[in-house]
Amino acid sequence: MSDDISKASAEAVAAARQSEQFAMMLAAMEAARAVQPPTCQHQAPAPKSSGSAGKWLAVGVGGSVFMVALALSAVAVAISAVALTVCLLVLRSVWQDIQKGRD
Repeated sequence: MSDDISKASAEAVAAARQSEQFAMMLAAMEAARAVQPPTCQHQAPAPKSSGSAGKWLAVGVGGSVFMVALALSAVAVAISAVALTVCLLVLRSVWQDIQKGRD
């Protein structure tokens, strides 16, 4: 029985030491928390936009001018193709008339 009592007393002493160590750790954590500056609670200002509406307006106008120029050049290519076709048909007809005259 004295073995059980000495074993229990050794465990009680170990538990007391552990509780003292735990108390010291908590005190150290509280001291570290007290040293840290408080965190800032106000909101940071939103970043300012640098003329995004004007930029998009310029992109829209520039894109529109580009598309109009592209459309006009497509019309010019189409007119040129029609004129070239008519010219080739006339020249073919003239060539055929020349060939009939030789025979």
